[in-house]
Amino acid sequence: MCVLLLSAIATEASAQTQQQIDWCNGKGGATPDLQIGGCTALIQSGKVQGNNLAATLGNRGNAYADKRDYDRAIPDFDQAILINPNYANAYYNRGATYQDRGDNDRAIADFDQAIRLNPNDARAFINRGVVYGRKGDFGRAISDFDQVARLDPNNADAYFNRGNNYVKKSELDRAIEDYNQAIRIRPDHRAVFASRGVAYVKKGDLARALADYDKAIQLNPNDALTLRNRGLVKHQQGDTDGGNADIAAAGRINPNIGR
Repeated sequence: MCVLLLSAIATEASAQTQQQIDWCNGKGGATPDLQIGGCTALIQSGKVQGNNLAATLGNRGNAYADKRDYDRAIPDFDQAILINPNYANAYYNRGATYQDRGDNDRAIADFDQAIRLNPNDARAFINRGVVYGRKGDFGRAISDFDQVARLDPNNADAYFNRGNNYVKKSELDRAIEDYNQAIRIRPDHRAVFASRGVAYVKKGDLARALADYDKAIQLNPNDALTLRNRGLVKHQQGDTDGGNADIAAAGRINPNIGR
């Protein structure tokens, strides 16, 4: 996911309206279109220069990324970095945009640069770890999530994502340990219950898997994949009617998953 940060813009653009400045900074409930309009007005005014211009371009790039208009977002981040080569957030946000676009290698290169400029940026480690996991490099992914856990011990997503990578390495006990920690931090983290349920299924502990699927569905009754998984577990336990009911419910939510 693209995590967006808004940089403050100096009021050297006082000739522009305060509303345009606020919109560009994402204030006042600005929609992405309003943010784009506010930033564009500032850029076109010629009153914003240097690092403040880089921040303005970065904000507009964020707004374009929010709209999934990546072909416009990336050139804004490019220009922001050209103006301010030490703008860590621009590298991070461009990397997150490449990540959303599925361009894994470019995403990693930008996260590398963001981390070089700001070694304590847990977000960049999280996102780089996710991309490494997507590429099948589970060892590097786990190393990045280790770093997040050191930087921010209460970051539930660090443990959740590390657990997912341990599952892919078939290190199920370590995965469950991480899921347990994520749940201690965020007891309402639906995805963790669903993923821990998968790990328990792989271990053959169907009772615990069923309990986790129950909790995940309680937190999100429209989770079609977990409904289907619960249905399969019920079938394994001999509850044919219950299994069929769950799989049918999953199919009503998402016909592709309910098959």
